[in-house]
Amino acid sequence: MRKAIAATTTALLLVGAAACSTSESSSTDDTKTGPAARRPITAGSAFSDVSAKVSTAKKSGTVTTANDPNHLLGRPNQYTSKVTFTDTRIKASDVSGTEKGAVERGGAIEVFADASAAKGRADYIQSVTKAMSALAEYDYVHDTVLVRVSHYLTPDQAAEYKAAADTLK
Repeated sequence: MRKAIAATTTALLLVGAAACSTSESSSTDDTKTGPAARRPITAGSAFSDVSAKVSTAKKSGTVTTANDPNHLLGRPNQYTSKVTFTDTRIKASDVSGTEKGAVERGGAIEVFADASAAKGRADYIQSVTKAMSALAEYDYVHDTVLVRVSHYLTPDQAAEYKAAADTLK
């Protein structure tokens, strides 16, 4: 009987401690609780939001450390998640010979730990491709998200991705 009472008392103390810590954290950090709680953004969730607004975008792959052609996933100051997508408005003949997941086929979404890393990556890509028009792309940064879009899309078509990226939360 004593063991049962002790176990019950311990359980009640743990439940009480958990309840106290929950109320303390909710009063100091509103981003973790309530109906408006912000979900952690990933490349997958960002793509879901973008593709809801750009219906021609179709997910083509999820980049992992095993298949990342750039070997950047998870590295210091690099993307923490990445997906690739195609855009049905791009002609197959324009992208024949490119690898699956190539930005030319539609684009990619990369998510970073902080906004400065996302901007740094976009700036790097723009500086590298500036002299090589065949590698040019549209790059849109919204907070920690970099949306990379194929140069085979017209400026108006690419602007749809910018508008979608600007609504990411």
